[in-house]
Amino acid sequence: MFISPQDCNLNQINPLPQMALLPLPPILAAAALPSHLEKLPRTKAARITLSTTLSPSNPRHRQLKKNHHKLSAVAEGIAAAAGDENVIQEDEAVEHKESSARYSWTEEWYPLYLTKQVPDDAPLGLTVFDKQVVLFKDGDGIIRCYEDRCPHRLAKLSEGQLYDGRLECLYHGWQFEGNGKCVKIPQLSAGAKIPASACVRTYEIKDSQGVIWIWMSHKAPPNLEKIPWFENFDRPGFRDVSTTHELPYDHSILLENLMDPAHVPISHDRTDWTAKREDATALFFEVVERTDRGFAGHWGRERDRSMPDYIPNFLRFEAPCVLQNNREIVDKNGERHYFTGLFLCRPSGQGKSMLIVRFGNTRQPPPMLKLFPQWYFHQNACKVFEQDMGFLSSQNEILMKEKVPTRKLYINLRSSDVWVAEYRKWMDKVGHGLPYYFGHSSISLPEIPAVVEHAPAGFVANFSASQPAKGGIGTMEAPNPANRYFRHVVHCKGCMNVVKSSHSWKKALSVAAAVSTTLAILVSARQWKVLFLLSTAVLLAGVQICSTIIAMNTTNFIRTHRRM
Repeated sequence: MFISPQDCNLNQINPLPQMALLPLPPILAAAALPSHLEKLPRTKAARITLSTTLSPSNPRHRQLKKNHHKLSAVAEGIAAAAGDENVIQEDEAVEHKESSARYSWTEEWYPLYLTKQVPDDAPLGLTVFDKQVVLFKDGDGIIRCYEDRCPHRLAKLSEGQLYDGRLECLYHGWQFEGNGKCVKIPQLSAGAKIPASACVRTYEIKDSQGVIWIWMSHKAPPNLEKIPWFENFDRPGFRDVSTTHELPYDHSILLENLMDPAHVPISHDRTDWTAKREDATALFFEVVERTDRGFAGHWGRERDRSMPDYIPNFLRFEAPCVLQNNREIVDKNGERHYFTGLFLCRPSGQGKSMLIVRFGNTRQPPPMLKLFPQWYFHQNACKVFEQDMGFLSSQNEILMKEKVPTRKLYINLRSSDVWVAEYRKWMDKVGHGLPYYFGHSSISLPEIPAVVEHAPAGFVANFSASQPAKGGIGTMEAPNPANRYFRHVVHCKGCMNVVKSSHSWKKALSVAAAVSTTLAILVSARQWKVLFLLSTAVLLAGVQICSTIIAMNTTNFIRTHRRM
């Protein structure tokens, strides 16, 4: 869900795209930004300044362009020999012929949840691959993370409750606190000691820049240097709009989608002020870094490369599941502004993923944007993911059925799919350390297929997206990943409060409208009848507004040509 930048002079920023930019979903807002970009450091210990950008006069920029032309010449020769210069060939990019890299998925930090969204009064069940964990705040407000099962009879602790600051299993009332120690078993005889084995396994978590990260290994000690650090989020005046989305397809499919700029003009045509299908065009890609932990490079529209002083977009993927785009813009007054689009993707089971989207900047938003409530931009982000959900879930389903590497299924074009090929080739290198994966040239299927609630991959979402009925399957609160309420609202305190308060106001206004209508019928004086009827009209308008707000937050987007 990336978007090609519009033509823009760095010193003459169009005010309309800037107005549309700040709180929009990052995948769309990227189109409204000039493409002046510099990469960020990967860890706090390795921070560097962003003041030196890749300007045409910068020696680093000239060297990167020189290297890119050399790589392009080699790649073009290989493709021409193979008979199709537009398709990425099997033997292209010899860098990927390296041996496997040392990698273990457990020895990584995964983005678990936004800190501000952790519930204050209830436990929260989450997963990383097939590992189920429970997150909660204890009586001191400290966030704890346990394995999500009670040592007694394996009941889910996330189905329990918080009682006196302790996590209580609602099956038999066992209570746990601190480092997982059991402190109460109601069924024990008076004076009996709690068994030493009655404790819960804990996980190491860290709160960094508003995100809870979890270390999955119980063998290797946590490596704090692997926690990503995002320089722009630490800048004075930096503001961000962050949303969480649960999605019904594998995290590798999600990452493919997020690093694919070519689909945006088509799939997200006319979404707000940015994507337009007539802007679909050939793109260029320049890989400037490949490591065992990911890759990075520039990209942009092919037709923009000949522009004077053109600076392309910069993308970085870093293990295990972090994707980011950063831009540094100099406005007409010579002032620098910093923009970041950050995508934190967590594998949450076979055919499932959870995404934390964070988009922010140091630029003051136009006054008009302050008129829009926060929930408006959240529901707009939901709409963008729903536009892709049907075919991404079906893509996931086909991969599971075919059981072959992506090179036998995909036709990766040089002018649109380079990042996808790079990502799948990276998985070839580290796949031996993953629970399962689909690489460019190799695969490893799950040893144990997921149970029904975790699979089949994408079926529920695909079926729902193929139906004209709005809102997916079942009621608004039905726990299925095709439902916007389940995918986002339950993970967002702000949107949840908006939906609850709108329901309350709708009921109150409906009652008031009924009373006003009754009084209009009973009174005899004309002026009072008119007054009560006008009051009824205003109250019913309020009811309609509340209904619209509820629908905007809970109803799936359905394309016009698929509506009844």
